[in-house]
Amino acid sequence: MQIEKIETFPLLHRLAAPYGDANGPKKYRSCYLIRITTKSGVDGWGECIDWLPALHVGFTERIIPYLIGKSAADRLPLVSVIQKWHKRAAAAVSMALTEIVAKSARLSVCDLWGGKWRDRIPVYASFQSYSDRDDWIGHSLQLVEGAIQKEFRAVKVKIGGRTFQDDLTHIQSLQKMIEERISLILDANQSYDMAASRKWEPYLSNWANLLWLEEPMPLNNLPEYKLLRASLSVPIAGGENIKSAKQFLPILNENALDIIQPDILHGTGIDDFRDALQLARHFEVRVSPHSYDGALSRLYMLFAQASLAPWTKMNAENIEPVEWDVMENPFSELVPVTPSGGSVSIPGGIGIGVEINTDLLQAYLWDGSAYWQ
Repeated sequence: MQIEKIETFPLLHRLAAPYGDANGPKKYRSCYLIRITTKSGVDGWGECIDWLPALHVGFTERIIPYLIGKSAADRLPLVSVIQKWHKRAAAAVSMALTEIVAKSARLSVCDLWGGKWRDRIPVYASFQSYSDRDDWIGHSLQLVEGAIQKEFRAVKVKIGGRTFQDDLTHIQSLQKMIEERISLILDANQSYDMAASRKWEPYLSNWANLLWLEEPMPLNNLPEYKLLRASLSVPIAGGENIKSAKQFLPILNENALDIIQPDILHGTGIDDFRDALQLARHFEVRVSPHSYDGALSRLYMLFAQASLAPWTKMNAENIEPVEWDVMENPFSELVPVTPSGGSVSIPGGIGIGVEINTDLLQAYLWDGSAYWQ
């Protein structure tokens, strides 16, 4: 299992029209894939996100020279070293080495982790609701209607990027359109303070289809979150930018959130991500992984949810959903896994059970242009 070759694929797509959340508009989508191959020909794919030039220099000048000649079986010590250099790069290496070990053992990733509890995972359609269009509310509603036609049973939309009244008009229009036929998530991207968050409560308490309110305030004030959690009638979720399972401990100890949302690409690798899921179970807190960037990382989140024990004895709700980005993003097609009826079937076969779309890699390979200017 000696590592012989590592290929890198920095990918970039400029959006036809910007879209965004309370943090502002996005003009492009990017991701960074690697492929590690052993001397025996067994390969594994990994994915990470960050500023493409920094990732590329880090991999080509330091990480790849370090990994060549090492044993892929030494995943944990290898990833531990890379975490000290670049935490997000470690996420890609951990995925690729996990797949190599699974393939070498003729196991699926889930079997390598001890087996699946379930073969299908619910997903929700995730939107970036804001655009520079004058009719941004109408455009948002059209996008949601498209997801409903594709049989999504839950959607997440953004608040916090416009005035309270504008956002309220948006959500009231959406609720009128869907008639509470599907579940709804509101994501404020840490835009509010306590007073602004509480302005939503008269409306939240009247909407029976709300799954949760996501990150209404900055997560650096846990006592405020405890107070808000006690005063709202819907669950509060958050934690997409938490960098390790260890950093979730204060949140869980303080009972500050109803649902935690770790993201593989924002952390230090697949193993630490799974530790965060297990930590939530130890604290008897629900966990719904955040997944905005990356089709391969999303697949690993589905594997992790499939391998996670139920949070409840209620059969119809024994596993929490995973986020499914439905905005313009060609990299969603890198992994040929598609939702049906609001859920996704876990691929069978050894390793990750699917083949990466290498034609798409070549079509969007970054040429080094200064896209960030």
